[in-house]
Amino acid sequence: MLEGEKLKLLEINPMEIEKRSFAIIEEELRSMGIELSEDKKHVYLRAIHTSADFDYARNLVFSNDALERGEEALKRGTVVITDTNMGKSGINKQALKKLGCGLECFMADEQVAALAKERHVTRAIVSMEQAAKLYPNGIYVIGNAPTALIRLGELIDEGKCQPALVIGVPVGFVNVVESKEWIMTKGVPYIVAKGRKGGSNIGAAICNAMMYKLTRT
Repeated sequence: MLEGEKLKLLEINPMEIEKRSFAIIEEELRSMGIELSEDKKHVYLRAIHTSADFDYARNLVFSNDALERGEEALKRGTVVITDTNMGKSGINKQALKKLGCGLECFMADEQVAALAKERHVTRAIVSMEQAAKLYPNGIYVIGNAPTALIRLGELIDEGKCQPALVIGVPVGFVNVVESKEWIMTKGVPYIVAKGRKGGSNIGAAICNAMMYKLTRT
């Protein structure tokens, strides 16, 4: 690459880089025969942009009212709950502030850790129980622990939790596929990455996509 070309690249502002990236993603998807639906495009693009993984154009699935219910909750200033501090750190704080939303993760909570040890269960399980007590109607972003998604489904069945939206995208091999299929049967709005793929970064990206739609002009 020539020195002048390097300087030209450095002059591109971040929003322009993002805009160009999205255009490239759409162009490549079209070459694969995939045309994104307009109402969900912002979510697909953000997930692919975050991961450079085009599989998300196929494996992200939405309940019929997922985006509407999620966006309504965000506009009401709901609390977003994550299953990892990594997921929490990836959610845009400026967008949250504009919407008046809260953000919580209980995985590092000392009481949660002590109770999990006492009961011989994962902290993810206890953190979901704590979240359900405090924020039964929040938006739940599960990007790492399938046990969190399974316990959340149980809490819904028990009538202790009725999330405004569940973003269910844990990644891995043990109970991952099953936990995603399970949460899709609970009668709550969901966005799920079917299969083994996902991650805290994908969960945060989906949440950010929704917030950016509401806050960016």
